[in-house]
Amino acid sequence: MCKVSDSIDFLVIGSGVAGMWFALQACRHGRVVVLTKREPEESNTRYAQGGIAAVWSPSDTVEEHVRDTLVAGAGLCRRDAVEVTVREGPDRVRELIALGAQFTRRHDFPDEYDLHREGGHSRRRILHADDLTGEEVVRAMRVACDREERIEIRDHHMAVDIVTDTWLARRETEPEPLQDRARGAYVLDVRTGEVEAISARAVVLATGGAGKVYRFTTNPPIASGDGHAMAWRAGAQMANMEFVQFHPTCLHHPQVNSFLISEALRGEGGKLRLPDGHRFMLDYDDRAELAPRDIVARAIDAELKRLGLQCVYLDMTHLERAQAERMFPNIDARLRDLGIDMAKDFIPVVPAAHYMCGGVLTDLNGESSIRNLFAVGEVACTGLHGANRLASNSLLEACVFAHRAAKTLVEREDEPPRRTVLPSWDAGQAVDSDELVVVTQLWEEVRQFMWNYVGIVRTTRRLERARRRLKLVRDEVWNYYWDFRLTGDLVELRNLVDVAEMIVTSALRRRESRGLHYTLDYPSPDSRFLSDTVIRREH
Repeated sequence: MCKVSDSIDFLVIGSGVAGMWFALQACRHGRVVVLTKREPEESNTRYAQGGIAAVWSPSDTVEEHVRDTLVAGAGLCRRDAVEVTVREGPDRVRELIALGAQFTRRHDFPDEYDLHREGGHSRRRILHADDLTGEEVVRAMRVACDREERIEIRDHHMAVDIVTDTWLARRETEPEPLQDRARGAYVLDVRTGEVEAISARAVVLATGGAGKVYRFTTNPPIASGDGHAMAWRAGAQMANMEFVQFHPTCLHHPQVNSFLISEALRGEGGKLRLPDGHRFMLDYDDRAELAPRDIVARAIDAELKRLGLQCVYLDMTHLERAQAERMFPNIDARLRDLGIDMAKDFIPVVPAAHYMCGGVLTDLNGESSIRNLFAVGEVACTGLHGANRLASNSLLEACVFAHRAAKTLVEREDEPPRRTVLPSWDAGQAVDSDELVVVTQLWEEVRQFMWNYVGIVRTTRRLERARRRLKLVRDEVWNYYWDFRLTGDLVELRNLVDVAEMIVTSALRRRESRGLHYTLDYPSPDSRFLSDTVIRREH
């Protein structure tokens, strides 16, 4: 079943901070439809515990924040993107506060905001809402969006594919345009199975990350790389997909999956220890637990493999019980529910896939290589993060680039849009599936071999194995996709395979170790690879 909608101005795919920020700016100049796969509040933003980095204290400087970001990025940050983000960031934070976001204030000086320090930062500059910053930001922005009549949020809807001029020309066997342009998207109503063709003046990808491509992740189940995959299939340039950030400290507990133990704990004096109490990070880096995430994650991975351990431990026992409860109320309560008192007990932790530093290659306004297709937030590769994201720069990037994207499109208002009536979705001979076990099996297979072969430490041999397995899985998914009617799980599986393929392809091209990409075959940085890994799907 398919219906064709009226044309709208802005189609936003994703309801995290990037998507909602764009919607709030753009709705003053046109009708905005925001798609969200589940409830509007469910996004990667919601699970961001640590906070948002910004030059806030009088003792901090833009130059220091820029320098910290460049150092963490291991030579691949675009300096212009870093400077834009750091310089414009404080204004975006002030606007968040004006929208109603309530950040934690100091216990001793209530008129001042409490600033955390996290790994890689030379100063305290992390504004936070206790240890539930993302949830508070989402709350404030959702309230603001609900007040706007020209913002429509459609829950339980997910985009299937982006429609471009090139795609339309190929469908009609017409000459391809010299410059491709986004025209809208096909959208699945997950509850009814109906596919709608939505025409829009601009499409904004704000779909978050792709942690679900790995067996162990801190991401919520919705993080299946949908925006990455759709942009790839549409022919947009993708960059640096090999740089997957593994958070060093995900809780290791049989009753809990994907619970993040924030980096802010290490910023407040947490020590990583082996079962015998040895503080091992001093053996790897002079900055110890405050080294950038890639170094800490690799160190933990090395110790797990060296000693055959299932986890290492984070020691926060220097905190008094009242301090733990006041500083980290959410984490403390969750741990105590599981019988772990961080003021007395070590916290068992392991690394897990956390953040995609690569994504849709954009300019400084968030626009992709396809005109009027924008990417903001984790789905984008703006040049800010380089080879390794500095902690708590992600929410900052989302706000800054969503703001710039909206400003760009508003300034482009006079550009005459072609109000395209998109072709209806063609389901062909597809029928309802009676073999959903196939989707589950392929899903688990991809996530497991990505974890084993394309994880924290890589080798060319493992990457080649993953590429061979992906080819077989892709053939199975392709056949299944065209034989059966769409479901949310099937759309996500197709996207996961595309994302996995991009990660493997990019990792094989980078024959060095840099930032988050570490390979035993090329264990040192190589200046010949001091550039972005840019790939584009050939149709």
